[in-house]
Amino acid sequence: MKFDMGSTTLSELGKATDGSSNDLGTLIKLLVAAADPLEGKFNGPGKVAFDSFKRRSDGITAELNASLQAILGGQSGMDTAFTAGNHEQHDNAHQNMGSANFDAARFGAR
Repeated sequence: MKFDMGSTTLSELGKATDGSSNDLGTLIKLLVAAADPLEGKFNGPGKVAFDSFKRRSDGITAELNASLQAILGGQSGMDTAFTAGNHEQHDNAHQNMGSANFDAARFGAR
């Protein structure tokens, strides 16, 4: 199995997730606005559920956005770790190449 990821993959994923967070909040507000014409049309348990949804919509939006922000934090941490690992691998390779004795290597029979 081969794992190949570009150096900007996680930062691009973070930007996409951040955009999704904004989109999600907008979609929930649109859902609540679309439900406005239904207000007052329910009785009994239906009315209780509808009113509860309307009351809790801001909280639901906040909880979903907080969850997405936590995902963004994780993606950012992974991006930092991968970037640091990439730089460390580069530095180690150059350090090892500097101490290698390429002149002593035999590339053909004498």
